[in-house]
Amino acid sequence: MAGSSMEAGEQILRTVDDSGSATERDGEAADCITKMDLWLLIITALSVVLGGSCAQQEGSICIKANARTCGECIEVSETCGWCSDRDFLSYEPNSARCDDIESLKNRRCKKVSIENPRGKITIVKNKPFTVLQRSNHDDMTQIQPQKLTLTLRSGEPQSFDLKFKRAEDYPIDLYYLMDLSSSMKDNLENLKILSAQLVTEMLKITSDFKIGEDILQLIEWIINTRKPVMFEYASSTAARLISPCSDNKNCTSSFSFKNILKLTNEFDKFIRLTNQQQISENLNTLGGDFDAIMQVAVCEEQIGWRNVTRLLVFATDADFHFAGNSTRGGTFLPSDGKCHLENNTYTMSHYYDYPSIAHLVEKLNEHNIQIIFAVTQEFQPVYKELKNLIPKSAVGTLSSDSSNVIKLIIDAYNSLSSDVILENSKLPEGVSISYKSICKNGVEGMGENGRKCVNISVGDEVTFKISITSQKCPSHGKSETITIKPLGFTEEVEVVLNFICDCQCAAHREPNIQECSDGHGTFECGICKCDDGRIGPFCECSVDEVESLDANCRKDNGTDICSNNGDCVCGICECKKRENPAEIYSGKYCECDNFNCDRSGNKLCGGHGRCECRKCICDPDYTGSACDCLLDASTCLAKNGQICNDRGYCECGICRCTDPKFQGPTCEICPTCPGVCTEHRDCAYCVTFEKPCQKNCSYLTIKPVKAREDLPQPTDQSFPLAHCKERDVNDCWFYYAYTIRNFTQEAFVVEKLDCPSEEIWPAFWY
Repeated sequence: MAGSSMEAGEQILRTVDDSGSATERDGEAADCITKMDLWLLIITALSVVLGGSCAQQEGSICIKANARTCGECIEVSETCGWCSDRDFLSYEPNSARCDDIESLKNRRCKKVSIENPRGKITIVKNKPFTVLQRSNHDDMTQIQPQKLTLTLRSGEPQSFDLKFKRAEDYPIDLYYLMDLSSSMKDNLENLKILSAQLVTEMLKITSDFKIGEDILQLIEWIINTRKPVMFEYASSTAARLISPCSDNKNCTSSFSFKNILKLTNEFDKFIRLTNQQQISENLNTLGGDFDAIMQVAVCEEQIGWRNVTRLLVFATDADFHFAGNSTRGGTFLPSDGKCHLENNTYTMSHYYDYPSIAHLVEKLNEHNIQIIFAVTQEFQPVYKELKNLIPKSAVGTLSSDSSNVIKLIIDAYNSLSSDVILENSKLPEGVSISYKSICKNGVEGMGENGRKCVNISVGDEVTFKISITSQKCPSHGKSETITIKPLGFTEEVEVVLNFICDCQCAAHREPNIQECSDGHGTFECGICKCDDGRIGPFCECSVDEVESLDANCRKDNGTDICSNNGDCVCGICECKKRENPAEIYSGKYCECDNFNCDRSGNKLCGGHGRCECRKCICDPDYTGSACDCLLDASTCLAKNGQICNDRGYCECGICRCTDPKFQGPTCEICPTCPGVCTEHRDCAYCVTFEKPCQKNCSYLTIKPVKAREDLPQPTDQSFPLAHCKERDVNDCWFYYAYTIRNFTQEAFVVEKLDCPSEEIWPAFWY
């Protein structure tokens, strides 16, 4: 690499020199500028070359993967490529063909031989948004595109924009589901009065959205949400089943759920049937609401749901049963989530338990139904908790007599239709998806907020940036299809996923070629892919020979093949590649490496040697297992020219004092020798008692203590220590301890002076 750097520099020198004749004619100033430019060019070239070298040394995930085929290589990462040139390798394993693209180029793989397939996006269907057309509402478009194909390379995301524009005159199916227990009598009577007004008001809404009379379809399901055969919940005597109401009230016989009217635009029929309904009665206050909602969702044909906005209004003044509540009555089978209507009546209440909340949510989402809970004030908290579990749902407070039901429905519809929330079908294994929303006024959302936009009005257009990434090829290698749709709408985007699982060079395979051991393999992408029962770089070995050949790859007849650092191929160890190409396994059994030697100062071989087969080979003047011992004794020479002042010996460039009284870089300091206290007295006193101290005492670290008892004691320390008692100019004593630790001189000084007491003489007055 150094040679390459010099060559680059020389090439620039030659280039500049070739054009130098013109520069000479421009005078000395231009010559000076040219020389400066020359050096800048040289520095730039060296930076590029050396920078490339450093980048290469950082390692490659492609090398670490040890990919043996082109298909395996491109699945490792989007940055990996495969060199399919026959002559690219000499004795290296085939996995060396897999590397990052720049490294392959630097290793002189021809550009045409580098396999690096990329993913792509193809828009298959992209109809424009619907412009108001009263004549045709069956094929309205609010979402773009409608279908696209993604070709995915492992690790490489493919991104596209999904746009949603809320259309005018979008059709609506409204389904009204009501609890007809006796407590809802006033509500039923008001609904009879308001049914015509409900139709009128809904037509006004659609008129605002420019929906004609043939667009809005209404249905009414009027139910008694009870399980009559459950003795805990219903009276089962023959008389009470026929006429369950007390006090001789006129009421209908007990049932679980009835579909009174299929979706229709015959509004007079809706009004007439509503007025014919009667309440019923049951012993239990809770009903089979979830049974009814499940049947409304899954019985699409019987209900007559169209592929339009689907609204389900559920009116009640009671709580609800859910999975597990039927077990006390003897019903244990979980709800199967299927349609069980016979003659428009639910017939399996005695057979299946109530649906679970999760099951109900799944079916509502699957059938694109937006539910509006119209419940009395008493049960608002319960249904608001339920709403939090059901996407695209709303809760409204129903007055005690349902007189506000029309306003409740209109408000809830406006709230639901103004929110766009995307969901996707189940993703194939190894595929991930992310969303980013760009909503009204440029408001952006990420993560879960990236799936939704709120407060969308008719004509507003919002954009969702969707990114899909595959981390691996599917095991079957076939295409997969997922869907993305806004909750509560029937429109969806179909996304076909194709996976790049092999390279283009695989299409030019050469079977039974002589190069692969006389026809025992197929030459593909620069390597031999062996037939079943054959192994080796050129398919030269039979698998029947592997066990006997493996013995040649075990050092000292041990159990580890190639020291667990390589693969035995036809009796010869092929050592693994490391992520960092500068780190190499070597040896007949891959038992050696150049990166597992001792370290010093976090450097391999202390930075003063090289690692060979896990042992440091030290540079001159260094020794030791980590080359951290300097043989040069110049650092141990004292000022008098003696090694360690003749009080110790030099080891690895450091004095080891043999006389324990002496310390210091050259054994020159004696903390306990006579005269030490006097030598350091002035600084100990000045720093402690004279503020500020005017002396140069930076060599001494002062550590104040409260009392003499707090001074460190010689018996408690692992280093020499001298206790000192000195007098100041005022005849006050002060105490300190002097020591040296880690070549640092320290003085522990008692903060309070010990001064003589003043004598007090009595005064006599005469």
